[in-house]
Amino acid sequence: MSALQERIAEVERRIAAACERSGRARSDVNVIAVTKYVSAEATEQVLQAGLADIGENRWQDAQEKWERLGSQGTWHFIGHLQTNKVKEVVGRFAYIHSLDRLSLAKEIDKKAAQLGLEAKCFIQLNVSGEETKYGLPPEQLPDFAQQLKAYPHIRIVGLMTMAPFEAEAEATRPVFRGLRELRDGLNRSGVLGYEVPGLSMGMSNDFEVAIEEGATWVRLGSILVGK
Repeated sequence: MSALQERIAEVERRIAAACERSGRARSDVNVIAVTKYVSAEATEQVLQAGLADIGENRWQDAQEKWERLGSQGTWHFIGHLQTNKVKEVVGRFAYIHSLDRLSLAKEIDKKAAQLGLEAKCFIQLNVSGEETKYGLPPEQLPDFAQQLKAYPHIRIVGLMTMAPFEAEAEATRPVFRGLRELRDGLNRSGVLGYEVPGLSMGMSNDFEVAIEEGATWVRLGSILVGK
């Protein structure tokens, strides 16, 4: 078994255990292999190993990989998206995990309209309140969701957050629980007119806690794909 296959098997074991602890079906949790720090060759090995969802943070770093491997997987843009890069990302990445301002929504909607598609987006929220993190303040979510109705080529498929890096993963639980509660509140409000199912949360150091709190997408880099 290769080192990559060993890492995949270990991550799978830990995901299954977290699902069992929280009474969830393993099929409810999707894994995004974050390949931002590895080469196109390493990314190809990840795809060949059966990991179908690829996460990248910057178009500049992803371009070579996407041009070579774009048809082989489902691509997720998980980093901060500058408005001038929207034209490169919409139509290539199936999901954008970092919608956090109306100027970005406007550009995504415009490009999606040109391409005749619906852009699937996660609203990024700064649940922890850290100044170094991107994301909308949670209290602005209801108004933001209301304003998004002006952009018919955007479909909100979930909420996303990044927890602080903690020595003890358990310390991240309030952040993940907070995102789940925000999603549930958004759905109860009915403001978007449709159900928002997804929670993109949890990384290499805290994904098990995120799963216990309801994550539907976990973003795993070094623990999964290596360095």
